[in-house]
Amino acid sequence: MDSLLVSDIMTRELVSISKGDSLFECAKKMVSKKVSSVLILDKGKLLGLISQKDIIWAITKKKNLDLSKIKALDISPKKIGYITPDLNIRKAIKKMNILKTERLPVIKDNKVVGMLSAKDILNVHPEVYPELEEFYQIKEQSEKMKRAKIAEKRKFGICEQCGVETYLYYSDGVFLCDKCRENF
Repeated sequence: MDSLLVSDIMTRELVSISKGDSLFECAKKMVSKKVSSVLILDKGKLLGLISQKDIIWAITKKKNLDLSKIKALDISPKKIGYITPDLNIRKAIKKMNILKTERLPVIKDNKVVGMLSAKDILNVHPEVYPELEEFYQIKEQSEKMKRAKIAEKRKFGICEQCGVETYLYYSDGVFLCDKCRENF
């Protein structure tokens, strides 16, 4: 892992907004690109970074908040940690731990060239967090048990609400189809 560099595994396709964009535009971009953070850039230079946590913080701290009227740059943390592409992964992990973050912008010659996330590291080196394997096994078993309990409650018959013949769920003393169960 000492020979593996940040530049080897960082994400190069950056999701960013400009300095004048609102929190609403920021949130829309996060949803459309399916990411948990966006960079605020001006001609490739890093001005800020907004995460889902930052948006949630803004919503909970300010009552009747209109996300379209607040600039993302205004709630971005003022100090942003970053790394360089020539740093080895072990040192990058150490910096993430020190800064208590899951992602760091990668900067070379004062320009953002990538983003390194904990997910990027785990995709290459899952052994970094061996306890995650046990966590996922426990989570998977729990989900299987939930599905088994639901299946035990199902039977084929006529829905007591709408009269459709289908698989039914026993809920609050009545047998209901999926659709009626949702509306019950």
